[in-house]
Amino acid sequence: MTPSEADLHAGPAPGLRRDAPAPLLSVENLSVAFGARRVVRGVSFDVQPGETVALVGESGSGKSVTALSVLRLLPGSATNPEGRVVLDGCDVLRAEEPELHRLRGGVAGMVFQEPMTSLNPLHTIGRQVGEAVTLHQPMEGAVLRARVLDLLRKVGLPNVEERLNAFPHQLSGGQRQRVMIAAALANAPKLLIADEPTTALDVTIQAQVLELLAELRRRERMAMLLITHDLQIVRRHADRVVVMKDGEAVEQGAVSAVFAAPRHPYTRMLLETEPRGRPAPVAADAPVVAEAEALRVHFPIRRGLLRRTVGHVKAVDGVTLAVREGETLGLVGESGSGKTTLGLALLRLERSEGAIRFEGKEIASLSGGALRPLRRRMQIVFQDPYGSLSPRMTAGEIVGEGLEVHEPGLSGAGRAAAVASALEEVGLDPAMAERYPHEFSGGQRQRIAIARALVLKPRLVVLDEPTSALDVSVQAQVVDLLRALQAKHRLAYLFISHDLRVVRAMAHRIVVMKDGVVVEEGDAEALTAAPREPYTRALMAAAFDLKAERVP
Repeated sequence: MTPSEADLHAGPAPGLRRDAPAPLLSVENLSVAFGARRVVRGVSFDVQPGETVALVGESGSGKSVTALSVLRLLPGSATNPEGRVVLDGCDVLRAEEPELHRLRGGVAGMVFQEPMTSLNPLHTIGRQVGEAVTLHQPMEGAVLRARVLDLLRKVGLPNVEERLNAFPHQLSGGQRQRVMIAAALANAPKLLIADEPTTALDVTIQAQVLELLAELRRRERMAMLLITHDLQIVRRHADRVVVMKDGEAVEQGAVSAVFAAPRHPYTRMLLETEPRGRPAPVAADAPVVAEAEALRVHFPIRRGLLRRTVGHVKAVDGVTLAVREGETLGLVGESGSGKTTLGLALLRLERSEGAIRFEGKEIASLSGGALRPLRRRMQIVFQDPYGSLSPRMTAGEIVGEGLEVHEPGLSGAGRAAAVASALEEVGLDPAMAERYPHEFSGGQRQRIAIARALVLKPRLVVLDEPTSALDVSVQAQVVDLLRALQAKHRLAYLFISHDLRVVRAMAHRIVVMKDGVVVEEGDAEALTAAPREPYTRALMAAAFDLKAERVP
């Protein structure tokens, strides 16, 4: 191994003095296997008191398994981990249960990725935070209630007195994550392990949660082990970074040094794969493919024994927009803003009021058989490439299913040829047609979903968060693919997303939605560079690290 290669795999972070204090956490040559498959190999790093170390890498890199090993929380299918994990002076991998109990929650707290699945849906948030407290501190009655209220106030949960008896489903995603953080802080841990703590949150809520974690770290003088695939988060919030690939730590060091001069090809690839570039320009005479005027989707609120309507949720409230041939219209906003409902209404998959025109024809009043001939020219690609594909069908059957409906006279050979052509067009080997969805990676599954839409030769494709479930390098590949397909077939895209970096690379124009209405729209470059409305400025600030006023 050359000196430079040795540096890449060094355990302690480069630049630490020999007389530096003993690390709070020391991971030495950690290896973890699930049966015969080794998923972590020889990983070493330290976390000093009060510092934030980020573990970064794509899905399957071993970063979450490494984090779970710190508290020996690996599932039963994992064989005995090898190496050493020393936390607060205790050898975790060889510790007995009483010592593990002290470490879990007492020395290190953990915040998981998805709070809705981590919180018990049958218990109130007050009870769940209280349980985290009493695991290490005997406490009950008014004293326990006061401690729980203090923790919930500390993490910025609004109206804590009223929310104490709320259940998880009654809180927003950001509020649930604050409850998880409160439970993790219940016993004043020295180390907070945050495993993808913002992945399921809107961009502005992500920024709030990360600001909260940074403030708590400073106030409580905690160290933090942050697991993420988002390099922007690492750049803003971590002191040191450990880059993982295929179960190995391929590079580590101070964030500023690694980001300024990455030495490993994989690190360079991660830093270079943020979606970039611009879509091909729209022809000046490009016709309007789809448009909506004063579109409304109101869901009734029913209460009482007779289920009388007492009000309406105005999911979409008087929206007007149009998308032209070869154009991408980006639709952005936080969860609940009405983006997806608007996309479904435009495709006549959701009941609505107002005018909808497709290829110049009014379709709002059409239904059933009258709509069927138009369906092949209006397609949708969903967010979750696994959930939207039938696990019982092969890739070829999935892509060819629409042809059976819209071209029933097509021969079996003709259908197979069309499927092979669609798979090839999205960068997949037609020989893969016989495989099932579970045999593909996330990016490949999304390519299958795109092929399913394209095989019918549509004019409009609604892309509903098509990259949010993908790794950053795969996101860039899918963005490049979508832009190439649009240029080739002059497709009109309605691109729904909360990831403004992807939207900026994909969209010609952007529409910003909040609470069912359009608050701002305009050219993509102009709007991202100089947004006019406070809400838009808040979205851009959270995505691009700009300064903006806080809005409700």
